[in-house]
Amino acid sequence: MKRIYVVLMLLIATMCLVLAEGQADKNESVKQWRIALCNDYAGNSWRQQMLKDWDQAVSQAKAMGLIAEGPAFTTNESSAAEQAAQIQNLILEGFDAIVLDAASPTALNGAVKKAVDAGIPVIAFDNNVTEPSAYNLIIDFEEVGESEVKFVASKMKGGNILEIRGLAGTSCDDAYHTGITNMLKKYPEFTVVGEVYGNWTQSVAQKEVAGILPSLPEIAAVVTQGGDGYGAVKAFQAAGRDVPIICMGNRQDELAIWKELKDESGYETYSGCSCPGSSQIALWVAIEVLNGTKVPNNINLPPLTIGNDKLDYFIENTPKGGVATLAYPREWAQQLIANARDGKPAPADPIAN
Repeated sequence: MKRIYVVLMLLIATMCLVLAEGQADKNESVKQWRIALCNDYAGNSWRQQMLKDWDQAVSQAKAMGLIAEGPAFTTNESSAAEQAAQIQNLILEGFDAIVLDAASPTALNGAVKKAVDAGIPVIAFDNNVTEPSAYNLIIDFEEVGESEVKFVASKMKGGNILEIRGLAGTSCDDAYHTGITNMLKKYPEFTVVGEVYGNWTQSVAQKEVAGILPSLPEIAAVVTQGGDGYGAVKAFQAAGRDVPIICMGNRQDELAIWKELKDESGYETYSGCSCPGSSQIALWVAIEVLNGTKVPNNINLPPLTIGNDKLDYFIENTPKGGVATLAYPREWAQQLIANARDGKPAPADPIAN
């Protein structure tokens, strides 16, 4: 009997060990990740909305048990050196992944490579990086710039153009400018007679446009990058000049003044920009990477464009001082990844009916 008792006890102990190991494997499979947002700039309404959208998705991911935390860290005045140091700190703090809105496409490559070598994937969005080991969610800003020129050309046969650029040194500013410049080569009847940097901020854009207007001839159109259209309108109005076609960038004040001008005189324009909700896509992609999903290193995201047919919807759904945005559920991001693997375009915008 004693021998049987010992055997039974050994069997029970073995079963308990197997169950404990199985539970450990189960717990490991649902590990709650620590993911950090490393952001280079927060000085305009787009970045503020982007951070709000990030926080919203972080709350959802926590409630779903997918992550433990998702703090956001922002540098002062888009400093690449400070952001590189920030990435190093995130490596030392043991974050599982880093989502990055980069101050420079190249200056952060060394820091990004260190993170990846440490087993920490880096998912860049909005402003991308050229380090091959990073994942990039790529908005075709060149296409947005090209679309602005095409719209202007569809409304008039030629004229003088003022270009308002974004934040100097960033990849999206370069891409916007390249798209505008390349498309204008196809329309030699248009001439760029002035260029200012608006930093994607209405107050800066208004000041810079007001400063250059006295030296400019009649302006037929203003091509922009977002966060500058309202300021440009106000500068023209303050100068007592007719408001030309001013391309907008999805900010609430831009959409509101477009609506106001449209109701007064039938004013037409074009609005397009990257979606602040792309920070949510980046979070979901980071989770998929950490969970072992096969994710392409480069995924194309469509810009959020607003025409007359969508103007009322986005005015109604964009808070004062905010930017038109969309909420992206995890399932949308999973479909995006699957489409990218298959060489298909992104899914349709998740706009509520």
